[in-house]
Amino acid sequence: MRSDWEVVIGLETHAQLNTASKIFSGASTAFGAAPNEQACAVDIALPGVLPVLNHGAVERAIRFGLAIGAKIAPRSIFARKNYFYPDLPKGYQISQYELPVVQGGQITIQVGEGDKAYEKTINLTRAHLEEDAGKSLHEDFQGQSGIDLNRAGTPLLEIVTEPDMRSSAEAVAYARKLHALVQWINICDGNMQEGSFRCDANVSVRKKGAPEFGTRREIKNLNSFRFMQQAIDYEVQWQIETLEDGGTIQQATVLFDPDTGETRAMRSKEDAQDYRYFPDPDLLPLVIDADWVERVRGQMPELPEQLAQRLQNDYGLSAYDAAALTSSRDSAQYFLDAVAATSAAQAPKLIANWLMGELAARLNKEEKSIAASPVSAAQLAGLITRIADNTISNNIAKKVFEALWNGDGNSADEIIDKQGLKQVTDASAIEPIIDEVIANNAQNVAEYKAGKEKAFNALVGQVMKASKGKASPAQVNELLKKKLS
Repeated sequence: MRSDWEVVIGLETHAQLNTASKIFSGASTAFGAAPNEQACAVDIALPGVLPVLNHGAVERAIRFGLAIGAKIAPRSIFARKNYFYPDLPKGYQISQYELPVVQGGQITIQVGEGDKAYEKTINLTRAHLEEDAGKSLHEDFQGQSGIDLNRAGTPLLEIVTEPDMRSSAEAVAYARKLHALVQWINICDGNMQEGSFRCDANVSVRKKGAPEFGTRREIKNLNSFRFMQQAIDYEVQWQIETLEDGGTIQQATVLFDPDTGETRAMRSKEDAQDYRYFPDPDLLPLVIDADWVERVRGQMPELPEQLAQRLQNDYGLSAYDAAALTSSRDSAQYFLDAVAATSAAQAPKLIANWLMGELAARLNKEEKSIAASPVSAAQLAGLITRIADNTISNNIAKKVFEALWNGDGNSADEIIDKQGLKQVTDASAIEPIIDEVIANNAQNVAEYKAGKEKAFNALVGQVMKASKGKASPAQVNELLKKKLS
């Protein structure tokens, strides 16, 4: 992108609330049922039916508002948003417009890595409750389309940001942080493949320094972070090229095609007046008193930023390590459980290193979540304890970890005993090995005495190899230097 253009991005995210029933009916929200098995009279808009608000959906909205430091509206209104699609039986969607339940709030994100990393606060405009529509099916109907109303009435929290993001990287960082947060506070399962977490990106460009925003185009239903970045980058480039070629941008809703990596216009974008919002006469105003808010506050978990600060204060972890460990509730709980299972003084840092290093790499390779890790927190803690008390070296620990992962033993101690992996710390057992290595590596000895430090490392490697990795590296270093001097 040329440096004289500025990108402006705002995100609208639909988080499906994890209630057992729908927002205005008692029908199930479980995923995977056959078409229309979970659509009741309210969902299909039979004449005379009336909506009844789901108390659990409101509590989840309050929980989100508290997590982002927003205002919880003491009185909010449900409205009818009118539009006509086959998968919307009523001809309108029940949503909130002028008075949403959550107003304002902020989410702080970390963008980039290393020296180029920076922190930014994204301001939220609102979060409001609404019902989902059904789904059109276009396969296996002999050239016709079918309608599945299982999703109709599923409770959604639509979370809207200010146009604060200035790159696809910032948009993805925000989406990831929001995705982790709604799972952390247990209001949404975050399953993007099942449509539980869907993002729409409003993208425009303007010349740097221009006071007005450009005309925005909305990219709909981005259900992966990779696709979000690709879609925004393509859309930005397309808008800049269009404007530089003398064209104009028309406000529109666009779709992203992952196969081509391109966006394409679907329809002209509606404005709020096109939906003819008006208060729903079948629903009373939603009143949330201070006592209700405080009850929800009392049930809130420790938030990621609070826990990250505690990990730094209590365990001496760096800000980077603490942020990484609190990127998900599962990883944070795994760390805390592992720390609780060992009394070794240096265990917290060692556990953090292993969790973000060896364990994370293996989980990524096998596409497993930390909740599904074959190595439990208690098993990792047992391994760390044996590293801390010098029973095994780091290299041997990797062999023990591999055995734990493969289920070759129930604990590190069992594997160490069974495979004879205990570290040799007796100087009288290590010295003969060192003497033999010195005798057989005259050239490396001469190079070390001539000032080449790499030659010393080569000798250490030979000793470790001869001891089959069991010699204590610290003692090998100490004894070898003593003999060479």
